[in-house]
Amino acid sequence: MKNRMSVTTKCITALAALSLVAVLFFPMWKIELSAPQYPEGLELSIYPHKLGGDIEIVNGLNHYIGMRTLHTRDFVEFIVLPWIFGILSFFGLLTIIINRRWFFLLWAGFFFLFAVVAMIDFYRWEYNYGHNLDPAAPIQVPGMSYQPPLIGFKQLLNFGAYSIPDTGGWIFIAAGLLIAFSVYHEIQTMRKLSKKSALIISCAGLLTLGSCSAGPQPIKLNVDVCDHCKMTITDPKFGGELLTKKGKIYRFDDAKCLSGFINAGTVKKEDVKNIYLLDYVNQGQLLDASTCILLKSSELKSPMGGDLAAFASKDAAEQFQKQFNATLTSWNEIEK
Repeated sequence: MKNRMSVTTKCITALAALSLVAVLFFPMWKIELSAPQYPEGLELSIYPHKLGGDIEIVNGLNHYIGMRTLHTRDFVEFIVLPWIFGILSFFGLLTIIINRRWFFLLWAGFFFLFAVVAMIDFYRWEYNYGHNLDPAAPIQVPGMSYQPPLIGFKQLLNFGAYSIPDTGGWIFIAAGLLIAFSVYHEIQTMRKLSKKSALIISCAGLLTLGSCSAGPQPIKLNVDVCDHCKMTITDPKFGGELLTKKGKIYRFDDAKCLSGFINAGTVKKEDVKNIYLLDYVNQGQLLDASTCILLKSSELKSPMGGDLAAFASKDAAEQFQKQFNATLTSWNEIEK
């Protein structure tokens, strides 16, 4: 029958539906926190029905900076999510019994819609969590918010926050990929692509999109701390950032600290995606270290004695070369 599901789709649907039940027994998401005073790191685990991990320690830290404490009872999502997973699993199995392509596509559409709405709700919670601060908090930084990243890495004062899926989240993503494959397979077997089918493909694409490549982030003067010497970054003419392939960013107050950090092996060279240096002229702008022009002179007097200044072009560097009695060089030469 033209409107019946293929055997492949039925098998994949059964596996995906059962995996949604398995999600209930594992944490969906985790936020890892790292700081010098917590060498082992802290972890906040988010299950479909509760919060876990180092929740008490995190709540203690939240008190000092004015963030609200976290309790499972305060989130209606922890009541609703188990029911949603159960309903999605039930209708997935019902799809196999009904064995109609249109019913499968409808179920897949609700699955992807739920995935998108869940991420939007998670972002909304993170935004409120990081911006609605207690004005009477013991520690206050004007203009500072503490919204964790939706996914990836973000620096929050002296804490590095890394937000990624946990075991349950990866199971959910795997189920989504299986369903996405089945949607594609079923649509390919249809003689004509309907508007409804096109919508399902679009929704499937939302789930399977890769994470966007991270880039340099502006350095916050008098707030960000050098990851090598642990001094506060104050001079907008010097310093830089190191970006790893996982999207984590390390900041430095001097090119000397950046070079020392690499040579110390804290991050393996093969894990480095890119290096950026602050533009001496356009202060605050970060330049790609592999393409910018460097001046080296003791008269530059950078914070930690690296005495390197970065410029976007050779013409810009030559305007300062005589003033500082400097020599032209490049990052590749410095790293040799």
